[in-house]
Amino acid sequence: MSNINLYLKIVNSTDIAVIEVKMLGYFFIALATALSLLIVDLVVPGVDIANFPSALIAAVVIGLINSGIKPMINILSLPLTYLTLGGFSLIVNGICFWLASVLVPGFQVQGFIAFIIGPVILSLANTFLSKYFAEKGFQLQDSQ
Repeated sequence: MSNINLYLKIVNSTDIAVIEVKMLGYFFIALATALSLLIVDLVVPGVDIANFPSALIAAVVIGLINSGIKPMINILSLPLTYLTLGGFSLIVNGICFWLASVLVPGFQVQGFIAFIIGPVILSLANTFLSKYFAEKGFQLQDSQ
């Protein structure tokens, strides 16, 4: 019989710390998106979110749609986006926003204004909150 060599990778504490920081970063991204969705619920007529857990689930689903389905839609709609000088990208964002509302109970998008303006307000609010969390994260690391 042949000898089977098993190689065990020894994980040091810095590897675990990197994993924890990445997971905390994903959590803050989802939290910022959920809070942004609640802002969209307040500002945009036609967007209804039942409660915070629905907003948190919708935030995760929006992230998955934006990373998985949206690139394919962007490629397929590239000629139309080119002809409209980028205006069709608002429709693509609206489709992704609406698709998330179909998949998440407690999150509804009704009407053309919510379909177009909702993702724009979501993006603006999410940019602001993500920047805020990033600055606070650096302040927490500096104080330790």
